[in-house]
Amino acid sequence: MLITSNQPFSHVLHYKESGAIWRLSSFLLEHIPFHHENLVFCCIGTDRSTGDSLGPLAGSFLKQYVSFPYDIIGTLEKPLHALNLTDTVDNLSTHEIKPFVVAIDACLGSQQRIGEIIVHEGPLLPGKAVKKELPPIGDMSIKGIVNIGGFMEHAVLQNTRLHVTYEMSQQISRALFLAWSRYSLKKVHEHNRDGHNEYSRK
Repeated sequence: MLITSNQPFSHVLHYKESGAIWRLSSFLLEHIPFHHENLVFCCIGTDRSTGDSLGPLAGSFLKQYVSFPYDIIGTLEKPLHALNLTDTVDNLSTHEIKPFVVAIDACLGSQQRIGEIIVHEGPLLPGKAVKKELPPIGDMSIKGIVNIGGFMEHAVLQNTRLHVTYEMSQQISRALFLAWSRYSLKKVHEHNRDGHNEYSRK
């Protein structure tokens, strides 16, 4: 579940770090193709487990940004979890325009790494922490280490503090929205600059 050296890009920060939202948004701005015609955010997890609710919390927070123009699959109201993940992956594969999927999920790690947000290229493996075999999902992954892994994973997720998953999911959603806002502002500036240059040549 943790980063390996063969991943083309990766980034790690703690959600409580000073300036975490801005720095995370900068990395996301660099690596998420906001121009993609079929950009999809898959927020994996369930509201029945405090530790595993990071994904649906992030999805619900993103839904609150009404100007955020991309598809969001997985919220507290309609979770994306083990029972519907395979169908969702199959459905995404049938889209006329191949989607670029950003997958968001909770994971377990060492005591020292609780609270870290990990972003890396490539899919994540949902259910790995609790020994479930589910299809990989995502062209890019965002994971939050919510508790200790290695033993009694189901119980650990059930007894994870909601405060941790809530705060981490909020940081992730804010960083994603900020990254998109910065992308949009950059496009406006480029459009205005090109228009000014065209006017100057006349």
